[in-house]
Formats: sequence, C-alpha cells, structure tokens
Amino acid sequence: MKKLFISLAMIVGLISIPAFAAESKSKIVKTDEVVSTYTGKKDKAYWTRVWYEKQAKKGKRYKKRVYSSKRRKSSKKRSSYSGGSGRVLAKVDLSSQTMKVYQGGRLKHSWKVSSGRSGYGTPTGTWRIHRMHKEYYSRKYNNAPMPYAMFYHRGFAVHGTNAVSRLGRRASHGCVRLHPSNAAKLFSMVRRHGGTVKVVH
Repeated sequence: MKKLFISLAMIVGLISIPAFAAESKSKIVKTDEVVSTYTGKKDKAYWTRVWYEKQAKKGKRYKKRVYSSKRRKSSKKRSSYSGGSGRVLAKVDLSSQTMKVYQGGRLKHSWKVSSGRSGYGTPTGTWRIHRMHKEYYSRKYNNAPMPYAMFYHRGFAVHGTNAVSRLGRRASHGCVRLHPSNAAKLFSMVRRHGGTVKVVH
C-alpha cells in the first residue's frame, strides 16, 4: 500500500512539472512585454508618458504668459499713478492764492483759493488724495461745513466754502478752500480719474 502511494505521488509530480514550467514561461513573456514598453513600442504606457510630457511643457508656457501679463498690468497701474493718461493734478500756489487743475498734463481750470491764514499755515508738498466726502463737517472747528472735501494730508483737505468773498486771500484754518461749484467739478474729476494735490509757495 505504501508503495502505491509513493508511485502515485511520483506520477502527480511528473505531471505538475510541465504545468509549472508553462506557467513560469507565460510569466516571463508578460515581463518581457512590460519591459518592451520602455524600448520604443508605442503602446498605451508610451502614449500616456508622451501626453504627460506635453502637458508639462504647456503648463510652463502658460505660467510664463500669466507672469508677463501681470507685469504689464502692474506697469500700467504705476504709469496711471504717476500722473499719466487722465490723472488729475491740483497745483496750489500760495503766493498767488490760485489753483491750476491739470488732467493728463493739460491745463483744464484756473481758480481762486483761500489757504491757511496767519497762525494756520498750509503745508507745502505733494500728496495723493486718499479720502473724499461729498458732505463733511469739521470735527475740529465747530462743525464748519466742508462740502466736496478731498483729504490729501492728515486733516488737510481741498473743499468748498460759503465764504466766497474771501477767495483769493489767506482765510482758512489750513485747508484749501474753493468756490462750491469749482469744488464740485474737481470732486467729480478726482472721483473718476484719481488726483494729486501739489502745494507750492
């Protein structure tokens, strides 16, 4: 009986060896197929790799275009801020008590003003208008009306005044006063285009 089992085991072993060899051979073939994808065969893996490489190149070019367009936009902003195109410049001459309004480098208006009287000087310099109020009342000087107020430096502003008879001479607490209609015109121009105040002696 023991001999019978031994002989059966030997027969089964002889049958399984070719099957195992065939299986290992098929595995080797599959391995060769995978390796061949990197040796020039244009199969799915090859085209996938090519597609990813193209997308990477496109991505680099796209980033460069975005960067250059951002640089162009920022340069346009700087040019408009520095007084180009339609930006408004209100130049106040303290000696003549006048204001000349320029837009894009061209003279648009010339008006009389009232600057700070004795003891309330108007500082000289150049500032950008940073705050605007169509209706405003002074917190420091008894709620005095300041229509079309355009603040350019601390509490100093260009604004309209009811004391139109004093225009052309020093009469304010330091602000630059204008006729209300002129202040309204300047306010509208600055609101559309932005503005700068330059005060000189």
